[in-house]
Amino acid sequence: MSNNGNRKRGAPPSGRPYKVRKPRKHHSEDEDSNDSSVSDQGQEPQREPSPLPDEPTEKLPEELLKTFYKNPGTLMIAGLVSWDLVAKRDNNPSKKTHPNLYTFHKFTERKYRLIVSGCSAGHSILVSDEGEVYTFGRNTCGQLGFGDTTTRNVPEAVPTLKGFNIIQAAAGRNHSLFVTDTGTVYACGDNKSGQCGLGNTTPQILKPTRIRYTGAPIVKVGCGAEFSMILDCNGALHSFGLPEYGQLGHNTDGKYFLTSTKLSYHFETIPKHIAFFFEKSKDGHVTPIKDVVIVDFSCGNNHTVAIDSSKRAFSWGFGGFGRLGHAEQKDESVPRLIKYFDSHARGVRSVHCGATYSLAVNELGALFMFGQTKRTGEANMYPKPVQDLTGWNIRSVGTSNTSIVIAADDSLIAWGVSPTYGELGTGDINKSTARPKEVSRMDGLNITQVAMGYSHTLLLSDDSSEEVKTKLASMPTFDP
Repeated sequence: MSNNGNRKRGAPPSGRPYKVRKPRKHHSEDEDSNDSSVSDQGQEPQREPSPLPDEPTEKLPEELLKTFYKNPGTLMIAGLVSWDLVAKRDNNPSKKTHPNLYTFHKFTERKYRLIVSGCSAGHSILVSDEGEVYTFGRNTCGQLGFGDTTTRNVPEAVPTLKGFNIIQAAAGRNHSLFVTDTGTVYACGDNKSGQCGLGNTTPQILKPTRIRYTGAPIVKVGCGAEFSMILDCNGALHSFGLPEYGQLGHNTDGKYFLTSTKLSYHFETIPKHIAFFFEKSKDGHVTPIKDVVIVDFSCGNNHTVAIDSSKRAFSWGFGGFGRLGHAEQKDESVPRLIKYFDSHARGVRSVHCGATYSLAVNELGALFMFGQTKRTGEANMYPKPVQDLTGWNIRSVGTSNTSIVIAADDSLIAWGVSPTYGELGTGDINKSTARPKEVSRMDGLNITQVAMGYSHTLLLSDDSSEEVKTKLASMPTFDP
């Protein structure tokens, strides 16, 4: 459904920001650069936006809020913790501020009810039982929200969000989104592509700032590398940021030629509703799907997979290595139904996107993978069951650049091929594994949540039982 009939030479529509890009260097999609893989930036003078109405004071319904209030747990961490080296080619050991953690370590005394990172992120977001936000990690664009660009090695409370009850959050490569209990969204960090949703492309937003959105309350947010996705309480998705591969779902990749040799992009700098969903038959016939109500979604670097109230899965964005699950590598600029789950398996219960791959858990609890988790070798062009996890009760899934960590039953299962940085927690001898492997030292720790960044893993352990408390007491502590 990609609309590549791009605008020829000439200025963008009035008031729409654009960016000028030099031809891309061919480097791996997951590598980070401080300038978010962009070069020169061109931008039209932007009109002064109209002021936002007052922030809503009415809280989301109590029954809905309760679903966000998980039991607080003890935080653990593993992986690369020299935050300024995350996703850098220059892994000069002399620049390491801390050795990699090859096993899980307890981290801070405070307990948290929510842990968040992202498959391209070198930073993390934590929410305490009271709804207070703490952030730590890489801060090159102000994504931690402290008004500066200084890296934080330990979680610190974000002053701007003090007094708010944060129920949900998301982390992109260098930007962050936070949702309050009124369904209001705040953003900070890299905004060169408009991914903070403020109606401009001011390069860095150093403190959490309310996004320019006045629709129904937001109940979930997600971040790709340089784009953002928000879901309102009525099941409508809205997206903003970089449209380069169709990942915003608006039937365009946003490209146009500024001159005969300079390619530019029209960014969405404020949330825009994704209105069209479709299915495609084998002979290429397109049928619109009406009245889609989205209930959950997950973003990879440049793609998104979403589930609707009928337990159908849709995907769009960058199609390389089959990560969209359509048995082809074509980019999709509009949400397309993944036919596999309509025919081969029961409905989809949850979706989890890594940088270049997607995971889905069906109604029967079976795990499916599509896309590519390694830099070379074969890719799954359509969803294939992960046989090693057959019969396991999957509780929480973490997806990173190339690794996967899953809490299932009372165990932790991890896999990822080299290079890994300790994020699997399997020790410094067997750092990587191509097949799912039980992390035996984590058995019986009652892991309730898993979150992964580019090269680190966070876990929450419910230590309400004496048995778990005793096990945790014998674990090492990370004290940077």
